Amino acid sequence: MKNRYLTLLFTTFLMVNNFGLKAQTYNEILGQDDLNAITTAVPFLLIAPDSRAGAMGDAGVSSSPDVNSQHWNASKYAFIEDKLGFSLSYSPWLRSLVPDMSLAYLSGYYKINDMSAISGSLRYFSLGDITFTDKFGESQGTYQPNEFAIDFAYSRKLGKNFSGSVSLRYINSNLTLGQEVNNQGTQVGQAIATDVGVFYTKDVKIKDVKGNVSFGASISNIGNKISYSETLETNFLPMNFRFGPSYKVILDKYNSITVTVDINKLLVPTPPIYAVDSAGNYIPEGDSYKIEMGMDPNRSVGNSIFTSWYDAPYGFKEEMREFNIASGLEYAYDEKFFVRGGYFYEHATKGNRKYITLGAGFKYNVLTIDASYLVSVAQNNPMGNTLRFSLLFNFAETEKQ
Repeated sequence: MKNRYLTLLFTTFLMVNNFGLKAQTYNEILGQDDLNAITTAVPFLLIAPDSRAGAMGDAGVSSSPDVNSQHWNASKYAFIEDKLGFSLSYSPWLRSLVPDMSLAYLSGYYKINDMSAISGSLRYFSLGDITFTDKFGESQGTYQPNEFAIDFAYSRKLGKNFSGSVSLRYINSNLTLGQEVNNQGTQVGQAIATDVGVFYTKDVKIKDVKGNVSFGASISNIGNKISYSETLETNFLPMNFRFGPSYKVILDKYNSITVTVDINKLLVPTPPIYAVDSAGNYIPEGDSYKIEMGMDPNRSVGNSIFTSWYDAPYGFKEEMREFNIASGLEYAYDEKFFVRGGYFYEHATKGNRKYITLGAGFKYNVLTIDASYLVSVAQNNPMGNTLRFSLLFNFAETEKQ
């Protein structure tokens, strides 16, 4: 099973690296309702790492600040109430196929003063034990491919209700461990990236009902392209624009309900449609192939951030399909017991990820335990039907006690 999975993984890897993003439509000319999904390098950077957001449909850009705000929007740390905290999360991956793949996430923050905070995280994605084979099926040894990212952030209040943040991230993707694939030498993929986030929050009162309105936005993984070989083309990081509101209703002294929505869009090129001749072969043009519809994906990072808003081959309709929506609901009792649910939607032509999420949390003194569960409704999900957990510690409460 692992050999079959490895073959699929590295076949995909070589196709992307040999031809770049411009070769992702090497099938038939796509129709307006056919699959034209966007792919990037190191997609593990987009996986929801913590169980709270994972139980709320993978929404977290404007939810109340917590220890895991580093992934969603680091500017929320400026409004976090406690002095110090850290969290450890664990998420199984493809558990129905491979028993030892997982994502581990460690994050923490320190509140410098009432105006600012520093934070950081370590994300580690393990592909487990994989046996490498040559083209004849002969074993080349068993290895443990992995990817990780380390980042740090600084957040600061820019007003009574408004804050901003800047993050710096180092990314290391070691998928081949120096092995030769199709007679091509490989190397560790490395990149440096940054995130920029903003957060607005304000207490409100509507018809004698107290509550809180928040809005967040962030652009993550803005950085250099990544490559796994000196001879192969580089690929974009998963640069992502995320924004959305949250509304918390305080029902009484003990009960509250929060509704939150995240809207996401990748800021990388949409694969174009290439022209074919009468025999169905792609028509060469320069170092690539002739484009019939869409834009050349071989662009700079800065250019891609702006042109990704209007480069879809089928225009505005397809561009709107590239937005996916994450929505979540959280019920809290005395800020100690939590019940959560959510739904994630992605258009069928852009990946067709659709799933329901459920979860709960319990806080006791310095420790909070969160758990989440994902149920796919459109296609199999790597984390489908698996539990994942987060442990959160708050040392500020110990000082108070």
